[in-house]
Amino acid sequence: MLKIDLENGPVTIAGALDVERTPTGLIPRRLPAWTRPQLTDPYLRLMVPRPAGVRLVFRTEADNVELDVFVTRFRNAYFPLFPVAFDAVASWCRVISEEVRGGDVCVVRAGQVVETERGKPETIRFEGLGTSWKDVEIWLPQAAIVELRELRADGIVAPGKLPGRRWVHYGSSISHCAEAGSPTDAWPTWVARRAGLDLTSLAFAGNCHLDPFASRTIRDVPADVVTLKVGINVQNLDSLKERTFVPALHGFLDTVRDGHPRTPLLVVSPIICPTAEDRAGPTVQDETGRYHATGDPSSGLTLSRIRTLIEEITETRAERDPHLRYLDGRALFGPGDADDLYDGLHPNADGYRRIGERFHARVFGPDGLWPELGGSPIEGRPR
Repeated sequence: MLKIDLENGPVTIAGALDVERTPTGLIPRRLPAWTRPQLTDPYLRLMVPRPAGVRLVFRTEADNVELDVFVTRFRNAYFPLFPVAFDAVASWCRVISEEVRGGDVCVVRAGQVVETERGKPETIRFEGLGTSWKDVEIWLPQAAIVELRELRADGIVAPGKLPGRRWVHYGSSISHCAEAGSPTDAWPTWVARRAGLDLTSLAFAGNCHLDPFASRTIRDVPADVVTLKVGINVQNLDSLKERTFVPALHGFLDTVRDGHPRTPLLVVSPIICPTAEDRAGPTVQDETGRYHATGDPSSGLTLSRIRTLIEEITETRAERDPHLRYLDGRALFGPGDADDLYDGLHPNADGYRRIGERFHARVFGPDGLWPELGGSPIEGRPR
């Protein structure tokens, strides 16, 4: 097996805006280095290095590839550990998924790590990729922190090819998709692969609060389309009132437009969350792990009110911004889907797949908002 230089060799770490160098490897991060001093929330600091949408991209004639990693997995204190996997995609369509069983496991309650079970490094093996030249993507797990230690292949590795159109997506846990079965089943990744888009995922579970560092990041990265799925975390934490939410969303959009004045820009309101529709936050977990909104609607934002505000803001701005659109999140996951909210707030794996299918159809499909952006992948189709 040939050792491949991950830092200066032919492999692209796509979807990462920063790479942290450790004594033993590389940790991809999804916000640029300049944001690090601004990431003061402990839970956000756990989200940025979880590599949703991050993948290793290269071409190779190798039939077998090995990746040495140290993985930190996270388990909600109320539920079993969700599967964590690496997905290798060969020639844009064939997916080989390998589940992780090593590394550390951190138990999280109310956004805090309360217990850690120590583990060991692991070697992920992808066998039978085929001996002819092919494009390969290794998608990193969306729900774990990954330290990349060494990549090896039994054939030549050369620089790979990224799709030509770039999609930047900002969102919450509903876009982070920790509960999806594998990284290519996270709905933004599924949509990106189907539409042939180069994805940068800025989905941070529990931390979609219209932070200025997020809008400045989107402003500064190349993008052919930008989508923002916002609102649920504002209700969950009761982090903004109506007086501050409205100018915060305007300011976020202003900053994005500073860098992308004519780029297609979609704002998506929250999916259904029955307990929060007519109650304000904060939203907390009960003894069974289900989420419940606990706030008085007279003193905070309900999910229904947040949707109304997002639609009003978007429609007002669209009068002078012809490239701006609004999508009601309930068109992606509505009242009829509520049984697939496994904890009352987050969809299960089947729910995320439906969100992906509906999002692709409404945004990039033949009858969607921007069908010209949603062509076929470079080769083949996703599974």
